[in-house]
Amino acid sequence: MAVKVVARERLQSGKKDAALEIFREMVELTRKEKGCIAYSLHESAEDPDVIAMIEAWESQEALKAHLESEHFKRLIPQVGALVAEPSRIEVFKELF
Repeated sequence: MAVKVVARERLQSGKKDAALEIFREMVELTRKEKGCIAYSLHESAEDPDVIAMIEAWESQEALKAHLESEHFKRLIPQVGALVAEPSRIEVFKELF
């Protein structure tokens, strides 16, 4: 059963370019992972410092493997240094 994830970040003022460089690598590497259906970064239409990674995975197992990947463990702490508030991550299971 497919799993969807919305990971929302509010970036510190002036840190967007640095964050985008990190996310660019994350997107490139993650899209190659087994079980990744979709993985893309979006900017809020109302606040350019708010971004969201919208993800689709074939299964919970595929998502778990992503969270344990080398690039995730390496890049996410770098993003964490650029955010203004704790991340909001929501995982959704497809119903139909």
